[in-house]
Amino acid sequence: MAVAASRQFGWWSILLIVPGLVSRRVWVVGVLVAGLVSGLASAQREQTTLSADLPSGRIVVAGRLVDDPRPYGVDMRGRVDPTHLFTRAGWETWSGPRLAVVLAGPGTAVAGERVSVSGRLRDRAGFVRGDPFAGVIEDAVLERLGPASDPLFRAANAIRGRVASVLDSEGAEGALLAGFLVGDIDGLPEGRVEDLRLAGLSHFVAVSGSNVALFLAVWFIAAGPLGWGPRRRAVVGFVGLALFLVVTRWEPSVVRASMMAGLVLLGRLGGLALTPWVALGAAITTSLLVAGQLSGDVGFQLSVAATAGVVAGSRWVREVGWGTAGQALGITLGAQLAVAPLLLVHFGTVPLLSPLTNLVAAPVVTLATAVGGGAVLTGSAILISAATWLAGVVLSISRLAAGWPQLGLAGLAGVAAMAGLARVRALRPLVALGVALVLSASLLPVGRVAGPTVVFLDIGQGDATLLLGPSGETILVDGGPDPTRLLAALRARGVDHIDLMIATHGDQDHIGGLGAALAAYPVGRLWHPGHVEGSALYDDLLDTATAAGLSIELPRAGWSAEIGSFRLQVLSPTRRYADINDESIVVRAMVGSMDILLTGDIEATAQAELGPIPVDIMKVPHHGAATTDPRWLEASRAAIAVISVGPNEFGHPHPDVLEVLERNGSEIRRTDREGDVAIPLRP
Repeated sequence: MAVAASRQFGWWSILLIVPGLVSRRVWVVGVLVAGLVSGLASAQREQTTLSADLPSGRIVVAGRLVDDPRPYGVDMRGRVDPTHLFTRAGWETWSGPRLAVVLAGPGTAVAGERVSVSGRLRDRAGFVRGDPFAGVIEDAVLERLGPASDPLFRAANAIRGRVASVLDSEGAEGALLAGFLVGDIDGLPEGRVEDLRLAGLSHFVAVSGSNVALFLAVWFIAAGPLGWGPRRRAVVGFVGLALFLVVTRWEPSVVRASMMAGLVLLGRLGGLALTPWVALGAAITTSLLVAGQLSGDVGFQLSVAATAGVVAGSRWVREVGWGTAGQALGITLGAQLAVAPLLLVHFGTVPLLSPLTNLVAAPVVTLATAVGGGAVLTGSAILISAATWLAGVVLSISRLAAGWPQLGLAGLAGVAAMAGLARVRALRPLVALGVALVLSASLLPVGRVAGPTVVFLDIGQGDATLLLGPSGETILVDGGPDPTRLLAALRARGVDHIDLMIATHGDQDHIGGLGAALAAYPVGRLWHPGHVEGSALYDDLLDTATAAGLSIELPRAGWSAEIGSFRLQVLSPTRRYADINDESIVVRAMVGSMDILLTGDIEATAQAELGPIPVDIMKVPHHGAATTDPRWLEASRAAIAVISVGPNEFGHPHPDVLEVLERNGSEIRRTDREGDVAIPLRP
């Protein structure tokens, strides 16, 4: 499909010349011709990569690592540009197409370095942020062969290594500082990342204009005599910008900011002062001519929109005469209004009070970045403590603001309507009163359930179940695959702590979000089955729980616990199983005369040993898969059968399972059709 789209672009893009011919302006024609050539070249590159012939089966290649291996779910992934292929005759030169790599273990190499990669090659083309790759090497073993040959990469990797060596041991605060300095937030817990997004502060870890300016200032100071004079300063600045691009791994926001800075330097070199609008327009045009795929990148879109908002906002403030004091507010409002439509399109919500959080956080971030840079350069313990404390302040602001109201399309339209009404002087008192009432109501804590309730969360293709009691007792059983989705669901239900967290077993679709929940909420106890072999995600969860000081327990059949209005009885596992699905913790939760059976992913083997258990409410095992014994399901005769499932390619729920439930007369509830399934429990 991508190849066909590229070919179609090649035929139709000739029409781009028409506006230039109509305008009769040489520069317009030149820009459009350049865009045409760039687009055709990009289309040809995509077509060549996506349709490349690849060897099949096991493969060993050597080449340059394109980017740092990063976690993607439970995998570590990266990309490689091959230069050599190992065959029966030995190493042969092979300038093969770019390949994606799914590592079997942690990778020690970084972008730009020479590596060898061995694994099974699958002919599966795709894109990473608009950049094509021809195939995927799975279960790959990556070996570092040597440092990067490019001096810019060597210098950039040294800088990133220095940042990591100073800040890696500083927890979430250090990880956030690394984000401020070089855009690397791999060490920041998912819960903190989601807090930043919900507070409207995530752009601070997408390194951009202010970071480029700070880096250039330090760079010019470090360059010393090399930077004297406008020509030398421009050359030194260009080298610094290129270095910073590699240090930050060419994040789209940095590409835009560096391009603007480079154009300003170029203008000064030629004695030409560029206005902000001209610099922004030229930077966008040049960036897209060089890398057209940036147009579809969310980070690039947000960076461009925010910069345009800053320029427009600062000009508006000057025109209305707010003075220096109002400059920060105008810039913040301009940026937030400009990115609001994009946030709505890409993420579905816009933080209502993000201008306020940005106004408060921006000076703290600037100071933290400056002090953090000094800490990395000097290694001073005092500076490290000061910088991490400042980063902690930002994390506190984001955690507080994460629970503030989010606007959807209707809410954004309402804000626009109020802004329009406020233009009528006579209506301003009423508008102000309405805004105050809405804000007050939206800032109130989310209401808890009035009585005991079980909520099967709509978490996608996975499991996450909440048991909520009237006295605030909260039990979370599994956390689904997506930390962001889980945290949003917990906030929507007014969760502020978790008394007991149960990881039924180690599959990602059950425990993928639990680490983020551990980081975001106070948790009392953690139950897990102990079958952790081969699961890095499971190990990470236990490490996080241990670091948080939780009571970690391995329950077995016969265990019981009382938490508020809930009585819990552990029914399984009764022994160790070969299959981790059968190893799932099975819990019967009882409230008064009602009981709920939470089954994890148990299959026929564990079901046979467990025996039929008639209950009022059953979470159907394994998302309704055919791994359930129909006879066991029929004998259990649940009055309400809940299937926690999302869009999937496994055929869940299986028609045979649905047929048994219908024959039983069970009321079938599905999260993929209803969203959250909340069932009040009679005490």
